[in-house]
Amino acid sequence: MLQNNGRIPNTELAEKVGLSPSPCLRRVKILEDAGFIDRYVALLNPTKVNVGFTVFARVWLKSQDAETVDHFIEEVKRLPQIVECHLMAGDCDFILRVVAENLDEYRRFQANHLTRIKGVQSVKTEIPMQKVKLTSELPI
Repeated sequence: MLQNNGRIPNTELAEKVGLSPSPCLRRVKILEDAGFIDRYVALLNPTKVNVGFTVFARVWLKSQDAETVDHFIEEVKRLPQIVECHLMAGDCDFILRVVAENLDEYRRFQANHLTRIKGVQSVKTEIPMQKVKLTSELPI
């Protein structure tokens, strides 16, 4: 229930899960304290905030030594256009999900920031044609 609506009032949550409000609130607090609930967020509409264009960028580094990888990770953390970054096993070293206003804005970001990170050998960009599924809810 909380994955679907993190702002659900405790009384409504308690009713839906079959508890009285006080034990329900205690259980939510236990989940928060134990780290099962990481944080509460507001999910913004990307189009409304002018970042409705998404690409996936595959990145290859010149070397996979700790210094190169750590430097890349630190630089990625500084770039708000990169909303996901995954260190990969397989063909490429990293896969990034990048948001921008449009293709031209992404191209500028790639040329001015992404490819200028020390240690980046190459970047291949994949442009999705249709969003089929995007969720933050885990299957529990």
